[in-house]
Amino acid sequence: MSGREGGKKKPLKQPKKAEKEVDDEEMAHKQKMKEQAKALADAKVKASQKGPLVSGGIKKSGKK
Repeated sequence: MSGREGGKKKPLKQPKKAEKEVDDEEMAHKQKMKEQAKALADAKVKASQKGPLVSGGIKKSGKK
C-alpha cells in the first residue's frame, strides 16, 4: 500500500446536463399544472377562513 492511495478518493465529475427542447405540449401541460396548483391554494385559503370542518375529536375532562 503506497501513500498515494490512502484517504478518500475524489468523486468523478458528472457531465453537464444538456438543455432539453421544450415543445408546445409540454409548455401547455406545465401551464395547466400551475393553474391547478393556484386553484388548490385558493381553495385552501377559503377553507381555512371558514373555520374547522370537524369539531369532534378526543374530549378531555377537567378532572386530573
